[in-house]
Amino acid sequence: METIVEGVNILADEPRRIDGVPDWFSDSRQAGWKLFEGLAMPSRKDEEWRFAKLRHLDFKKIKLPDSSGGQESRGTKGLDKCGARFVFVNDCLTERENNLPAEVICLPLLEALEEHSELLQQYFMKAEARLGSAKFAALHQAHVSSGVFIYVPDGIEVEDPIEVSHWITGDHVVTFPHTLVVTGKNARVSVVDYFQSDAGVKGAWTIPVNELVAGPGSQLSYLGLQDLSDESRMIQVSNTSVARDATAKSFILNSGAAWVRQESLSQLVGENSHSDMLSVSIARDGQEYDQRTFQHHASAQSYSDLLYKNTLYDESRTIFSGLILVDEGAHQTDAYQTCRNLLMSDTVEANSMPGLEINADQVKCSHGSTSAMIDEDEIFYLRARGVKPHVARQLVAQGFSVECISRLKSPELEELVLGFAAREFHRISESAVAR
Repeated sequence: METIVEGVNILADEPRRIDGVPDWFSDSRQAGWKLFEGLAMPSRKDEEWRFAKLRHLDFKKIKLPDSSGGQESRGTKGLDKCGARFVFVNDCLTERENNLPAEVICLPLLEALEEHSELLQQYFMKAEARLGSAKFAALHQAHVSSGVFIYVPDGIEVEDPIEVSHWITGDHVVTFPHTLVVTGKNARVSVVDYFQSDAGVKGAWTIPVNELVAGPGSQLSYLGLQDLSDESRMIQVSNTSVARDATAKSFILNSGAAWVRQESLSQLVGENSHSDMLSVSIARDGQEYDQRTFQHHASAQSYSDLLYKNTLYDESRTIFSGLILVDEGAHQTDAYQTCRNLLMSDTVEANSMPGLEINADQVKCSHGSTSAMIDEDEIFYLRARGVKPHVARQLVAQGFSVECISRLKSPELEELVLGFAAREFHRISESAVAR
């Protein structure tokens, strides 16, 4: 698969050198490249890629963004008040704002490598990509140069969320954003990642990796809001580790891109650890959203709850494959997994593969998936009150997503997500009227 651009074959040549970074980081990039070279591309025989349309793994014409800088700032400022804000355009930092307590480390990746190298090394790329995209996680490791490192020390609570915007401009560009968040004992922080692009961008790729490490008794919330152009693609690998008495909450919203693959692993490694995995996807046209999850209970008395909600229009497709694994000795575990699909046409396709593997006693585990059309009684009820048919359908669809969004338990974050979702529903409604 040839991808030669600007003298660099992104799938065959070693990553370009970054001057001034620690030796361990350069070694990590080289290790990532060797791993990438040694792993095969996904095939139809791979269970982890079941139902996926592999034709989307098209890297022709792909190119690294210009590393010389000079990018115009873009990005979404979704919150009225934030603790810090960073904007990256084509992996180049274009804007920054920091109002955090002095004890909190919140820096672009390259600056963090310079100022906090040893601390960053403890956590960087430590988790294995176990859900099928190890090859692409390795490609990320080989080329990563942008993103943020956030470290919240023991006892520090960050009141306002941290916003990070990753923007793509230009056709056939590939970016590798990295978000690493570590909370100390009894700390608290919320982070919002935006993945967006210019509306007319063609053939762009982004391959982000998110690493979330919730220390003992801490609270860590992460939101990933994806609204890329209709001809962009994304592979996102997320790894979360939750220590004793800690709570980690991860929320994903999908409303853009032609194809998205998201793999989310949550490891509960301490007693009384708690993980919430939430997602809302609004698929239209021929979009495909492929989500794979793993709730790994490695400790006794741990709790996880997954709720994924997909609303499908036109000829779109979704894939959900989730596994709850309860290790030996992880007794008194509570784990729940639910995927619900709302089918807005008879030409959509929703694939769900929930699963359980229990190796302990006194556990409460359940999984389930449902797919259904809108109840016509609901539409009749709204039409009887003067609501136009296409508006009635959109109101029901928006209401379907609210249960998941409300679990954020934060008015400002709920308002942010509802705003993104409402814009997508409005766009779909306007398109339906135009037809």
